[in-house]
Amino acid sequence: MTEIHPMMFVNLPVRDLGRATAFFEALGFRFDPRFTDDKASCMVVSERAYVMLLTRPFFETFTDRPPADPKAEVGAMYALSFDSRADVDAFVDKAIAAGGRVMETKDFEFMYQRSFVDLDGHQWEPFFMDMAAFEAAQRVK
Repeated sequence: MTEIHPMMFVNLPVRDLGRATAFFEALGFRFDPRFTDDKASCMVVSERAYVMLLTRPFFETFTDRPPADPKAEVGAMYALSFDSRADVDAFVDKAIAAGGRVMETKDFEFMYQRSFVDLDGHQWEPFFMDMAAFEAAQRVK
């Protein structure tokens, strides 16, 4: 089978599009204006990964199932890799300053993770993984 390299679009329902967009701008994300209007904001995560912030009514046009309430339930966790622990800390500190709620910090020696919940209740998992430490731990097993 040929290896695939698709683009990825995660669609998230939000209650207040302007407020959600401003929150992620405060974290340093940029938005693609070609796919941003009064119903959606296209957050650029990388050249092949995007998060579409969609108003709840617009989100509902893509499915016949009701959207979950992320303030009450976890439907998914959105993990983002960073180059260092300091980068993880700086990113999460921005999220807290912008109104996010911090969750438990986890340190597995080879992986460092600080979680937060955004304004709509979606759980984000910024992390740093030291691949050399990970590979050394795997050899020990």
